[in-house]
Amino acid sequence: MAFQTLSDIPGLDMADLRLKGFKVHKLAASTDVPVRSGRRDFYKMGLVNGDMTIDYGGQLLEIKGTVLFFVNPQVPHAIVRRVKRTSGYACMFTESFIHTRELRDSPLFSVGDNPVIVLNNEQAAFMEGIYQKMVSAYSGDYPYKANLIRSCIELIIHEALRIQPSQMASPHRNGATRMYHLFADLLERQFPIERSSEPLKLRTAQGFAEQLSVHVNYLNRAVKEVTGKPTSAHIATRVVAEAKALLQHTDWSIADIAYALGFDYPAYFNNYFKRLTGATPNSLRKV
Repeated sequence: MAFQTLSDIPGLDMADLRLKGFKVHKLAASTDVPVRSGRRDFYKMGLVNGDMTIDYGGQLLEIKGTVLFFVNPQVPHAIVRRVKRTSGYACMFTESFIHTRELRDSPLFSVGDNPVIVLNNEQAAFMEGIYQKMVSAYSGDYPYKANLIRSCIELIIHEALRIQPSQMASPHRNGATRMYHLFADLLERQFPIERSSEPLKLRTAQGFAEQLSVHVNYLNRAVKEVTGKPTSAHIATRVVAEAKALLQHTDWSIADIAYALGFDYPAYFNNYFKRLTGATPNSLRKV
């Protein structure tokens, strides 16, 4: 179980965990309370329904209902009280099993963050489906099941962060950073352009500021503070990158590309592209 030491989990083969780097299983219903607390070299993710109290690194956590529970291997943990039978799933994996630093360093596995995320019915059903997929893959003979389970782990972590953003490692530590991320997200969501009949809507700092309901001066200050570059430079870089992609990978006319990128006339697009790249759209298309 995600809250127990490995030796407390029925049927868990330690050699199997160390060999493959992961173990996933459905929890056996139990009312027993383990008497030992341990520190191991693996991470744990549990989807658990129950009523219990957990000692997590000396902090008592009250659990009621359905939760996700994340265990850092550096933190000793144990159940100290359980009211009713526990049900759910558990997944354990070694650090070497998860290759990406983004997942290994996820704030959900940090020592200081709250490791418990309470789920509503819809969220619990979604998470249960992912765990069922992992259990099925683990017991099956799909040759790439390790990659499949890594993808499931990644999905669980990101969904958990979406439900309960980390207090310890938020990427938006101040107002300027938050505004920059909102701008960057809004900018990127406009791409890729798939139809010339649906042109780019936002291509100026003023347009982005209006969409974000802030003054353009505030947006410019925030973006410059975080990146060292003005808002217009970020927009221009992204527009030019999309223009190059359209020129090289579509058969659209240059006029169609110009209109798709929000230019009123092809000549305006030609001048814009040449000023920023030193080349004409036509010359890039001939390469």
